[in-house]
Amino acid sequence: MSMIRIENLTFAYPSSYDNIFEDVNFQIDTDWKLGFIGRNGRGKTTFLNLLFGKYEYQGKIQASVQFDYFPFSVDDKDRVTEDILWEVCPLAEEWQLLRELSYLEVDEDVLWRPFSTLSNGEQTKVLLAALFLNDGHFLLIDEPTNHLDMKARKIVSAYLKRKKGFLLVSHDRYFLDSCVDHILSINRSNIEVQRGNFSTWFANFQRQQEFELAQNVKLKKSIDHMQKAAQRTSAWSDRTESSKYGNGPVDRGYIGHKSAKMMKRSKSVEARQQRAIEQKSGLLKNLEIIEDLKIAPRPYFADVLATFSDVAPGFDGKHVCQPVSFEVRRGERIALDGKNGCGKTSLLKLLMGQKIEHCGRFAMGSGMVLSYVPQDTSGLKGSLSEFAERNGIEESLFKAILRKLDFERIQFEKNMEDFSAGQKKKVWIAKSLCERAHLYVWDEPLNYIDIYSRMQIENLIKEFSPTMIFVEHDLAFRNTVATKTIEVEKR
Repeated sequence: MSMIRIENLTFAYPSSYDNIFEDVNFQIDTDWKLGFIGRNGRGKTTFLNLLFGKYEYQGKIQASVQFDYFPFSVDDKDRVTEDILWEVCPLAEEWQLLRELSYLEVDEDVLWRPFSTLSNGEQTKVLLAALFLNDGHFLLIDEPTNHLDMKARKIVSAYLKRKKGFLLVSHDRYFLDSCVDHILSINRSNIEVQRGNFSTWFANFQRQQEFELAQNVKLKKSIDHMQKAAQRTSAWSDRTESSKYGNGPVDRGYIGHKSAKMMKRSKSVEARQQRAIEQKSGLLKNLEIIEDLKIAPRPYFADVLATFSDVAPGFDGKHVCQPVSFEVRRGERIALDGKNGCGKTSLLKLLMGQKIEHCGRFAMGSGMVLSYVPQDTSGLKGSLSEFAERNGIEESLFKAILRKLDFERIQFEKNMEDFSAGQKKKVWIAKSLCERAHLYVWDEPLNYIDIYSRMQIENLIKEFSPTMIFVEHDLAFRNTVATKTIEVEKR
């Protein structure tokens, strides 16, 4: 057991005028299982890279452990998986690697296959297994769930629960709750470390915010009251002082003493007012405002929007899943569930009119307007204004939605290539919310999206009840918004 100490850490990218971190101080234990949370663009991945030694910075990072980073970069994915893993953990024994793979429910035959033939989920699992075999290292894990289906997330979270000595970036609330014992949170004004899982942290955070909001209201009323009292007392003092003159023979000494006493009382009230103002200024620095989002779905004239009858997508004449049959009815929010590679995305693309090889019968209502959020964000380039123009959406509305999704105004001046992965995903979601559609087709919309924005989107869907069909492995989101789940079984 040892400590990782962060002292007066300050960092900004060369192209930026604003510091991402400024005089940050905290410490963490190398035996902890740390969940790392914060809104998109706050610097979570940047901080992992600072620990990993990728950037220069001001201040100190003191650690007696070596850091490893996930995702691990594999240059030649055509090599045999076993050869790649021995480079990751050169001191491990084969039996140890096989043991770790069994914990992750990965067949050992993947070791002798080219790494490129492994699914994204298998690649995630084998690399995590190898990295945890580096004894005495501290593992930095950056959003491992984005390539994991729901079953794989449960397996990996159970695996991480057995381990210690890692810092995990994730926005999946159930995943965090099941495998961490501390939370490191990047807030609006500071970084905090707290014992417990995400639910514990979030309950404490909400209580703190509610307390500060109540204190803020109380102090504001008190400041207003004292301000008026000080003004009245000062006015009385001035009137009393002026009464010494022009009113015939008076006891000017007594009147002067009375005036001074009133002025002293006024100054005392002003001092108390200033202390209250200072106390008030210390509140609500970390307040996270979850603004309401809106959507305006188009009503469709028929009850059934689309029908799948024994449909199975295929490649080179081979079906990737068992045939599925279901209808998309008005007002439903259908979640497609199944393992990675079972054809869920292909079913969505078929719905979007793409030419997908398939068997069975697929039919869609006439004149339907669809809105699509793709899984892949890598094609986003250029400015937000250009994106809005290309997609025929109202720029002012589009940017207003992004502001509600916690975009800073300075982001509007940047090209989308420079956005974080979560910010890129928000661009697609904001576009979809601008579109008046009969059916919203979303493919893993929450990849990289921060927890607060997930809650915003959940509240939006519950309030406006758009007709949707989606793929999403975040169990909290699925349980909240889905009205029906369709199981897609891999062939």
